[in-house]
Amino acid sequence: MQLRTTRDKILVALLVGLIAGVVCALAKFGWEIPFPPRTPLRDLTNPPQQLLQQMGMSFDMSHLSYLYNGNPRPIMSFIMHFGFSITFAVIYCVVAEVWPKIKLWQGALYGLVLHVVFHVFLLPLMGTVPAPWDQPFAEHFSEIFGHMFCFWLVEIVRRDLRNRITHAPDVDEVTR
Repeated sequence: MQLRTTRDKILVALLVGLIAGVVCALAKFGWEIPFPPRTPLRDLTNPPQQLLQQMGMSFDMSHLSYLYNGNPRPIMSFIMHFGFSITFAVIYCVVAEVWPKIKLWQGALYGLVLHVVFHVFLLPLMGTVPAPWDQPFAEHFSEIFGHMFCFWLVEIVRRDLRNRITHAPDVDEVTR
């Protein structure tokens, strides 16, 4: 597929971002198995559930779950988790088509910036999570490196799928 117009580039970036966002969300789930960001007590109502409640959703709805293999899984948390990952992967993939500097550190810097914006500023300011200095080191470690790892994966998926679909060099490869 030859990318003839900006519209073509954006359409490919949207598709690739959607796929990369799903990979990102699944990777973040996997990351949190060995590095859980919150204590079991703090995870009784996790940040996505807390944010939904702050937006007016009931406790029962925000904690709605389904059973998989006998394990309760939090539907609303998963929707928020996938929504975040897909949204910010799509943004990353679209912006990468016009501003290659977003790909610094192969996407890891973008993940670090997202962590700072959300976990250090926005969520604490909104009262969704404690202030950064009231969060344990383990939470910072998990969230910082989890976001960096996942958006590094977004870049790997983005570059690979974009090249497979378009058979064209990436933006920064053309300008070298």
